[in-house]
Amino acid sequence: MIKKKICMLGAFSVGKTSLVQRFVKSIFSEKYLTTVGVKIDKKTVAVEGQDVDLLLWDIYGEDEFQKVKTSYLRGSSGYFLVVDGTRRDTLETAFLLQERAEGAIGKVPYILLFNKSDLADEWEIEEETLDNLSKDGLMTMKTSAKTGQGVEDAFLSIARKMLEP
Repeated sequence: MIKKKICMLGAFSVGKTSLVQRFVKSIFSEKYLTTVGVKIDKKTVAVEGQDVDLLLWDIYGEDEFQKVKTSYLRGSSGYFLVVDGTRRDTLETAFLLQERAEGAIGKVPYILLFNKSDLADEWEIEEETLDNLSKDGLMTMKTSAKTGQGVEDAFLSIARKMLEP
């Protein structure tokens, strides 16, 4: 059995925990619970005909008062940078976290997730920004932990990227 560690990185309240809960347990809760430290979940998926145990490290959100400990990133095979589409500033936080992650664990696969796609009317991030990021070679996906849109695809995509030689 192949085991792969994936970290969920992003600003506070972008939906990291909700994405993990949607993927692992197929549930969504409107209640906001701040992650303290790190919460680890596991789910086995089939990728290219082989079973892969995904160890999902849901790390507390970063804000101006608290920085993510790079020690949580050790051993990661990949990570998600989660952005709240309704809060433009969370994209900047994601880029800062990406730099820090790369400094701590080197170049490993990551995907930029633009969460809360169900709130499209409230989005502060334009479609043009997403297109430009994709043109720059970044893998971006829209997700909604609430509706489940793109969640399964995101986790399977990162699993495939981590298994590439």
